Amino acid sequence: MIKQLRIKDYILIDELTANFDSGLNVITGETGAGKSILINAIDIAFAPRVSKDVIKHEKDKAVIELVIENKKHDLKALFDENGVDDYGEEIVLTKEITSNGVRSRVNGTIVNLEFIKNLKSCFLDIHSQHQTYAFMQPKYHITLLDNYAKESYGEKLEKYKEKFKEYVQLQNKLEDLKAASNATENQIEFLQFQVEEIESANITSSDEDEKLSEELEVLENSEKLKELTGTSYWTINGDDGSIIEALGKIKQNISKAASMDKNLEEIESNIIDIIERLKDSSSDLREYSQNLDNDTERLNEIQERLFILDKLKRKYGGTLESVLANFEQLSNELRTIEFSTQNIEEIENKISETKKDLENKAFEISESRKNYAQVLSVLIQEKLEKLELPKAKFEISIQQKELSSDGIDNVEFLISTNVSEDLKPLAKVASGGEISRVMLAIKSIFAQSDNINTVIFDEIDTGISGKASQSVADEIAELSKYHQIILITHQPIIASRADKHFYVRKSQCDETKVEVYVLNGENRIKALAELAGGEINEQSIEFARSLVMN
Repeated sequence: MIKQLRIKDYILIDELTANFDSGLNVITGETGAGKSILINAIDIAFAPRVSKDVIKHEKDKAVIELVIENKKHDLKALFDENGVDDYGEEIVLTKEITSNGVRSRVNGTIVNLEFIKNLKSCFLDIHSQHQTYAFMQPKYHITLLDNYAKESYGEKLEKYKEKFKEYVQLQNKLEDLKAASNATENQIEFLQFQVEEIESANITSSDEDEKLSEELEVLENSEKLKELTGTSYWTINGDDGSIIEALGKIKQNISKAASMDKNLEEIESNIIDIIERLKDSSSDLREYSQNLDNDTERLNEIQERLFILDKLKRKYGGTLESVLANFEQLSNELRTIEFSTQNIEEIENKISETKKDLENKAFEISESRKNYAQVLSVLIQEKLEKLELPKAKFEISIQQKELSSDGIDNVEFLISTNVSEDLKPLAKVASGGEISRVMLAIKSIFAQSDNINTVIFDEIDTGISGKASQSVADEIAELSKYHQIILITHQPIIASRADKHFYVRKSQCDETKVEVYVLNGENRIKALAELAGGEINEQSIEFARSLVMN
């Protein structure tokens, strides 16, 4: 469950700490006071994307921190996989929002969105007005049913979905093969010509042309290179007046001087080193000059080779790297065409077998869905009766459709809230109060069947009053025995059942601020009286006391 919410510089809140208890946590306050800010902050802590607009005006960042108590879930493997420290029964989730981005940390370690998604699935279910809309749309009903029955056929459904992915891949492959097999004979011949043209060139590497160009330049300038290197050799190491001879005389003089002044020994050593290096260089120059031949045959060979490579570069992309890339692409196209003409029938047979297997699996899942749809329908109808909809009829309709990623079933929730009316799609229920109670019934059933720790309701009591309010209060109180409930309400009957009562107030002096208080004793009685009568007077106070006494 959520033990604590800490907020700093978030929307209208400077700094706030709210400590939640197990059971029923109620949030009340005047319209527009900012009650939903607390709920939104909890939601944002788990959200994949957050707008920087939530940062308080003139602040650098907003921080939301949740302290979560974990007594139900074994998260060791998840934590180990992501390098997160295990704090035992306590988890600290921190969301930091700046103008540059958002960071999520769990127990101090930065984690990715998938980690946060997994964490939320264990601990939190938020029911908002947006989710009410989603629940009413038929496309979500199959997911709701499958989630309810996941312990029964969930694994079978996952295997079906994996098989369906293979089926789609095979269909795509067949389309590609058929498209390739439609290529004309001229297209195939041209592809073959292109592949053979590049293949016959036997390109050794993507920089073969650069290496050959460097070698060509040497061969074209061999006479000049021979002259320059030979002359340089004789200048360094000739018989008379060479550099080596001059340095030898200098070395002799410095050696004599060094025997008289040791400070010259380093200079002497440097000169000896220079002489030795010059001798090595002169040997290299002599060897280079002697081995340099005017190889006309090799020169012609390189020029012819470069001509071939340049021709290919002009046709296939400007560089040898592009030529080789085109060769790979053209070869693949040719192989696909050759393969397609031989394997279309084989793929078609495979598709037929896979489809038959999928249909068998889909019909098995469909039977399970129908069985669980009956069970769930009865449970929801019973809940609706308790929620002051005694004449309501609820049914989960399952109709066959074409094979798809989730099977062969169209699932839709149908309801009638009056005896004289036929069952209609849930989306056509007109009354806001009826919608609220249907949503509560569904949530109650699902909350009892899953391991979610905390269920949050944002104004689940919309459009209800009187006995309906009492029944909703009873249902929420019953649900809070098994789950931590956090809810925003405008109904005093519901608020009176709270184990902990939070009051949200907005103040506007120099700046707008939202503050949250925990109500006890007389303060709580006054808040309930204000909810009941719009103002605090003797009659509303008496009514509030009667609610708390009950």
